[in-house]
Amino acid sequence: MWSNSLGKAFTVTCFGESHGPGVGATVDGCPAGLSLTIEDLQQALDLRIPQEAEVVSARREPDAVEIFSGVFQNYTTGAPITLNIRNRDAKSSDYDQLKDVVRPGHADYPAMVKYGGFSDYRGGGRLSGRMTAAFVAAGAIARKLLSQSGVEVLAYTREIGGVALDASPDPDDARKLTYENSMRCPDSVAAKKMRDVVLSAKADGDSVGGVVECTALNLPVGVGEPLFDALDSELAKILFGIPAVKGVEFGAGFQSSRLRGSENNDQYEIKEGKITTLTNNSGGVLGGMSTGMPLLLRV
Repeated sequence: MWSNSLGKAFTVTCFGESHGPGVGATVDGCPAGLSLTIEDLQQALDLRIPQEAEVVSARREPDAVEIFSGVFQNYTTGAPITLNIRNRDAKSSDYDQLKDVVRPGHADYPAMVKYGGFSDYRGGGRLSGRMTAAFVAAGAIARKLLSQSGVEVLAYTREIGGVALDASPDPDDARKLTYENSMRCPDSVAAKKMRDVVLSAKADGDSVGGVVECTALNLPVGVGEPLFDALDSELAKILFGIPAVKGVEFGAGFQSSRLRGSENNDQYEIKEGKITTLTNNSGGVLGGMSTGMPLLLRV
């Protein structure tokens, strides 16, 4: 059995394959009356892949999104919202030779065994990075809905191939500078070094890994349901749905294991009439609940 849906109050069901007719998602639980246009979704999809041929996949997809249901006259109706993104540049013949040859670092082998040879092997099928187009489209709706409550989500490249930012950027820099370069890094000096590492690996017929950092600002205190629907465990579950992800950490993450409790604990203070903390090693989550500090994670 595939696991194709996530969420309870806001449910996202994804569909499609890398080399099928298209990929997409159905979002159920979005309330009626949210202003939503094709442009809202397309803007997010256009940012998904940098427009620099040297550093991205040779596959060129326009990622033009269609809204099949749930939106009328640019407002959500409360009905399920179905989004479709047609595949335009899938060259399935490139994978003919791989039908019976499993690739290292890919899910070909376990999928072949689990599904008895019936899974779509072309481009990884549903286990392809292509599926993230559907995630981005659905995420654009979630992001707009969250913005109604003042919650802002920012993400940027923290590290590529060993070239890393020394610290998390200021939110203003993350907003203004992240999309100024193809590395999606808010530090232009680090971005250039990252790009050089990517191109060097490409010249060797190789690739490199990286780290994306994400922060959510203005979350209220208490979001998350201990014990097993904790905020951090729910987010980790979603993030591991991205095929290439191998690790997720919050706040200081594994570095906290190298700290004393007195170093790792976030001391409370009252600032401008609000309870806050001097540091944020917890990443804005304690006991599976948001603390009111910025939620900070790396993947």
